[in-house]
Amino acid sequence: MIREELKNLLTSFTEEDYRKNVDLHIHSNESDGKISPCEILETAKKIGMKYISITDHNTMASYKNVEFQHSNIIIPATEFDCIYQGVYIHILAYGIDINNEEIKQIIAKNEAESKCKLTRLFKLRDSKKVIEIIKKAGGISVLAHPACYPVINLELFIKSLIEIGLEGIEVFYPYKRLRSIVKFHKRKTVYNIAKKYNLIMTGGSDFHGKIYSNFSLTNLSI
Repeated sequence: MIREELKNLLTSFTEEDYRKNVDLHIHSNESDGKISPCEILETAKKIGMKYISITDHNTMASYKNVEFQHSNIIIPATEFDCIYQGVYIHILAYGIDINNEEIKQIIAKNEAESKCKLTRLFKLRDSKKVIEIIKKAGGISVLAHPACYPVINLELFIKSLIEIGLEGIEVFYPYKRLRSIVKFHKRKTVYNIAKKYNLIMTGGSDFHGKIYSNFSLTNLSI
């Protein structure tokens, strides 16, 4: 899928899609999730998901599987651990070419860089470089769970990321588990920023558990 087609596809998804049959933020046991990518894909098919993305931390290991390469419900993706203006952030990369040489330079070099939280914290990537490489690799960069970042002015923070190439933000996100504790901003604020700057709005469950189901897609509204 070329970049413009991907952009049009992501833009076409609505809040209702994210609540029912699109989940673009899922973790498998290739990073810090509990079940295999194949289990996730099979369940997604059974429950009638329209599109999913497995967004394991700093790795594209799931997408080496032949079944994934030929599935029509998969949008390839990863979630990079990054640093920006002294803040630890997550940047989602959608539709990237997993064989791109520059992408290979910034993905995890070993399992610890995707599975171990402490190792990931010591291997934070430069946000500007990551965003640039995502675009070169044919992908779209999206800021994950924006309400979680401890910044005084979220709009200015996101605006500065837009200036270095960010194209979207995750608007439809459940902010459950730990995320509900570290939530610094309102969902409506995130939505308003997305509308103001004409950003691509994505969403997903941020699933890490043992049984993937459409129940993980509840509570995504703004």
